[in-house]
Amino acid sequence: MAVRVYNTLTRDKENFEPVEPGKVNMYLCGPTVYKPAHIGHMVGPVIFDTIKRFLVYSGYDVKFVINITDIDDKLINKANELGTTVEKLAKEMTQDYFDNLETMGVDSVDLFPYATEHIQEMLDMISDLVDKGHAYPLDGDVYFAVEQDDDYGKLSRRNIDEMLAGTRVESADQKRNPADFALWKKSKPNEPAWESPWGAGRPGWHIECSAMSKKHLGETLDIHGGGLDLMFPHHENELAQSECCTGKPFTKYWLHNGLMQAGSQAGKLGGGHDRHGDLSEQKEAQEANKLAGSKGAASVKELFEKHHPETVRFFLLATHYRSPIDFSDERILETGKGLDRFYRLLETYERVSGNSFYDLKASTTKANTVDLSGEPAEFFAELTKLRDRFWEAMEDDFNTGGAIGFLHDMIRLLNGFIAEQKLETEKTAASLDALTTGMTLFKELSNLLGVFIKPIAKEGADDGLANDLMELIISLRASARAEKQWAIADQIRDGLNNLQIVLEDRPEKTSWKRG
Repeated sequence: MAVRVYNTLTRDKENFEPVEPGKVNMYLCGPTVYKPAHIGHMVGPVIFDTIKRFLVYSGYDVKFVINITDIDDKLINKANELGTTVEKLAKEMTQDYFDNLETMGVDSVDLFPYATEHIQEMLDMISDLVDKGHAYPLDGDVYFAVEQDDDYGKLSRRNIDEMLAGTRVESADQKRNPADFALWKKSKPNEPAWESPWGAGRPGWHIECSAMSKKHLGETLDIHGGGLDLMFPHHENELAQSECCTGKPFTKYWLHNGLMQAGSQAGKLGGGHDRHGDLSEQKEAQEANKLAGSKGAASVKELFEKHHPETVRFFLLATHYRSPIDFSDERILETGKGLDRFYRLLETYERVSGNSFYDLKASTTKANTVDLSGEPAEFFAELTKLRDRFWEAMEDDFNTGGAIGFLHDMIRLLNGFIAEQKLETEKTAASLDALTTGMTLFKELSNLLGVFIKPIAKEGADDGLANDLMELIISLRASARAEKQWAIADQIRDGLNNLQIVLEDRPEKTSWKRG
């Protein structure tokens, strides 16, 4: 089955056919680095990191770029508020962003270009647009003339009058059209500035992405990603200025992810995720409830103090990327409980095989997927069916939520095989080999989502003492059971359950874990 993607530009699912066969250039709009990253800043990187993983697995050579906006009004204002320099603030917040990406397992990005390192490329594009009549200087500023672009508005599917309604536009009394947007801004006293043919100034936000993506990925991108909130004005303006400059299509496939929303306001669209409705209306509805720093969203590092990063990543991928994500601590905790079933399977495999799941050598390409042609035939046939359905979900517009559902089906199959073969007590070489094959497939597929790649750290510095105390409690409960003091044994188990500690009785021993 060919990979199919939902293209925001055409409002339809299309077969994915990159500009150059076998190669994919992918660009994701990155952060304006003026404050610590919050969970909303991680949504796009996690999603498109996963998309790259699957495309590489499917045989594509992928170059993935995320920009860093290190010059902008927000940065200037925040630096003034804090009494620091724009450069110092940007450097600190960029490192915060990088630290959080690493913690979230986003490691597939090939390049992070900085806006301030591409000023000349921006000046070249602006000069070209002025020469072609698509832009005009005005008192030290330079504006893009939207009326000179016959296709302006084709991404968001609004005409200029509709775009202006209820939308804040940059003010300039002499602009030819209120919708004209700044490509270059005249500098104010004590602001960062670069020399240009129009005087000292700095670039507008939109031209930054056009210039950086053009330099590093070419004139036509295969995939341009970003949150639905960026469709207008940012992506609309990127598209307009890029195509007017080069005369070529800017991006072949536009992929927009849903926004992070607080509580139960998300209003997921669910189903097949085709969403043929008015995307502009969906954008406005999602933006109204968007979880952002301005609405008190905690930093990612504060979130990690309550939830393991792997749980957070799994939570973000459990919803189809085009649907809004309903954020709450309760939902993340619910995701964590679901993950415990996976972790218990990994622990069971290590216990019965004597080998770590994390040491299994799983294929990183579909062409070399694990061989499922052996015995027992029925077990391997079921694994094959689940693998194929996982692939189908990912090939259908990168449906990670559906893929995760098939991983849940797979752990049920693997746990059932362990029980049926009595591997806890009566293991054979053949049954262990079959289990290892199944676990290797599970690792191959789960790693495409960026999860179960390395063991998670123990929770808390007192786990050694906690383990000793639990071994004592388990020993006391065992004594009570041996003496047929069932009420005491049940009281111990129930008390531990109330503390979110689960006991697991097995033939060889009783183990415990946090529930």
